[in-house]
Amino acid sequence: MSEPTDTFDDVLPEALQRVSPAPLVDIGANLTHASFSHDLDAVLRRARAANVGELILTGTDREHAIQAVELARRHLGRAPSLYATAGVHPHDASQWDSALEADMRELHRQPEVVAVGECGLDFNRNFSTPAEQEHAFEAQLGLAVESGLPLFIHERDAGSRMLEILKAWRDDISQAVVHCFTGERATLYGYLDLDLHIGLTGWICDERRGHHLRELVGEIPANRLMLETDCPYLLPRHLPAKLKGRRHEPALLPWIAAEIAHWRGDDEASLAAATSSTARRFFGLNALHEET
Repeated sequence: MSEPTDTFDDVLPEALQRVSPAPLVDIGANLTHASFSHDLDAVLRRARAANVGELILTGTDREHAIQAVELARRHLGRAPSLYATAGVHPHDASQWDSALEADMRELHRQPEVVAVGECGLDFNRNFSTPAEQEHAFEAQLGLAVESGLPLFIHERDAGSRMLEILKAWRDDISQAVVHCFTGERATLYGYLDLDLHIGLTGWICDERRGHHLRELVGEIPANRLMLETDCPYLLPRHLPAKLKGRRHEPALLPWIAAEIAHWRGDDEASLAAATSSTARRFFGLNALHEET
């Protein structure tokens, strides 16, 4: 059987086939989601064709973190390069116990794992109580200190409490990124004052709820900004063609990069290069490449 060619194939309409002028890093891709189970190889080929060269696969619980590590191992030496995070999402914080903590500690020792998380606080839906969320989050902060890994943080409608907790831990943790940032200016400045990184998604492309981000995005220093799809969620609403099934995927990251570049007043190539350099440094990807 011949090797697959670098094409977007017929899943992405021609109008959506955009290639980044510089390699991109997608710091938040939920590729262990069931919606990718039937065509993951094609998804990765399309990412490569779009010039998305590195993907951080989000581990939101024990099962998905293990799957992310296994996927990164299976794809070793191929493009795009895959890495994993390992953590417990605040929705599942009620499940935190000593056995889960031990499993997370072991996952953090795996070379494919480049961050602790997705972990944090979500006071919007409260699938776990705020007390359970805070307990699990602080336990994972402790694991980040122990492992030396950076943090991949989820925060929704919990900015003030998140800032209180992170201020208490900031001298002990290495680095942290607030992924899929959607908050207001005061929360953003609180995170930047703590020397945290900010991950932006297609939320900024949403004319219904992303307008405030367009005003804020230029205030994020280039060396603190990273890009992500958070796929299969948060499909950008400004795309010029309909996408069957409305599943987001890494090949669409160039559309997000272009939108962010526009609102920052940057050219697309410069933004792509800067955010990718920041991501590689934050997650230690350059060192990992040297080891392999």
